[in-house]
Amino acid sequence: MVAERLAPHLGAGDLLTERQCEGDPDRYRQHVLHAEEDGSFSIVALVWLPGQRTSIHDHVSWCVTGVHAGREHERRFELVPGSDAARLVRTGDFVNEQGEVCGFAPPGDIHRVWNAGPGKAVSLHIYGADITRLGSSVRRVYH
Repeated sequence: MVAERLAPHLGAGDLLTERQCEGDPDRYRQHVLHAEEDGSFSIVALVWLPGQRTSIHDHVSWCVTGVHAGREHERRFELVPGSDAARLVRTGDFVNEQGEVCGFAPPGDIHRVWNAGPGKAVSLHIYGADITRLGSSVRRVYH
């Protein structure tokens, strides 16, 4: 249902302001657009300049993501138990184009996202948590 509501707005020229599409030369940038008062969800715009990426991470809540501009690359992983320690195994690579929507929910939501394109990428993320209170949707970073 969230994906169905988000998809028609992706790419609309009046959806975000110029400021909400500003990147940061040092790392991808997060613009919180809305946080529901009861903490049930947040809407965040992430802005990626060419070459910027996340660490490998998982999340505190479900998320629906839509690409507003550009293209996002995603690599998904699974944590596999081992005799000495668990290890990450790559399970798939995906390219999300402008207008495409995807989603995930813990557990099993380990991934890395990056902008491998020549221009800026902007995506909208609807999280099932209040990102203004948490500071981030990331639960754990994997090395």
